[in-house]
Amino acid sequence: MGYRVVVAGATGNVGREMLNILAEREFPIDDLAVVASSRSTGDMVDFGETGKQYKIQNIEHFDPTGWDIALFAIGSDATKVYAPKFAAAGCTVIDNSSLYRMDPDVPLIVPEVNPEAIDGYTAKNIIANPNCSTAQMVVALKPLHDAAKIKRVVVATYQSVSGAGKAGMDELFEQSRNIFVGDQADRVKFTKQIAFNVIPHIDSFLEDGSTKEEWKMVVETKKILDTKIKVTATCVRVPVFVGHSEAINIEFEDEISAEQAQKILREAPGVMLVDKREDGGYVTPVECVGEYATYVSRVREDSTVDNGLSLWCVSDNLRKGAALNAVQIAELLGRRHLKKAA
Repeated sequence: MGYRVVVAGATGNVGREMLNILAEREFPIDDLAVVASSRSTGDMVDFGETGKQYKIQNIEHFDPTGWDIALFAIGSDATKVYAPKFAAAGCTVIDNSSLYRMDPDVPLIVPEVNPEAIDGYTAKNIIANPNCSTAQMVVALKPLHDAAKIKRVVVATYQSVSGAGKAGMDELFEQSRNIFVGDQADRVKFTKQIAFNVIPHIDSFLEDGSTKEEWKMVVETKKILDTKIKVTATCVRVPVFVGHSEAINIEFEDEISAEQAQKILREAPGVMLVDKREDGGYVTPVECVGEYATYVSRVREDSTVDNGLSLWCVSDNLRKGAALNAVQIAELLGRRHLKKAA
């Protein structure tokens, strides 16, 4: 007994991860449909390591009537067309794009942080998945906020190229190979060479000089965690294939020590504390790939402000930053609202 589930965008990085995680977590599925654009119609995709394969259906012709949940990883433009159709047909959409995140009638959910907010999904029958860099940060911030009330967050991100999709991963690979053999490192996806370089620019620039990625971290953190928290972000693309890292500086209203923070984080849902003050006693992006947890390391007190802490946060952006969080939302939706098929 389970649900009828649609994965939209099943040929992309996030869509494939959604299928893998649904299989890994043994999500209760009675019927599964995989849909994408006409370019992929007829292609076969694997359902994790179950040995099952599904044929891609054209989303333009797919009838969502009678389906329970749709996990969307198709980008904002396509979501704008298809999410309202699926929602109107009674199929709850869990959307990975940025389209609905700041819509006041659409809950923006990280299950470890604000599970109760999902109750508002009935307004549009759509639930938003946050930006990848926001998702892992708020998982680490939530238990600390509960303990000592966060006033201000300063974060610098080190974001992998998989956040820019397959094209970003291909560009890093091609440029790296070309540089090694002495060929030209052509750029297509990124504004500057990404191989052996870092780019302090993700998404488009806004009038105040920040980028849209940085703006997302600010407004999404406020919506998910607390509107009173002040956030400033610098988002940087780095030559890493998978796994986002963040250096986070936090200022609290109440006193909190590094030791207290470590104890809190050690027990926090979704967090794995790896914090040994020795060579290698921390987590890097390579080690988080394929994992569910948000890893926290380097917890230390900041003596430049009252009640300040700094920490290092790492997570698989294709998982907790996207696909895993979407599946966790589906699990939460099932527990709180949906009845399994008889």
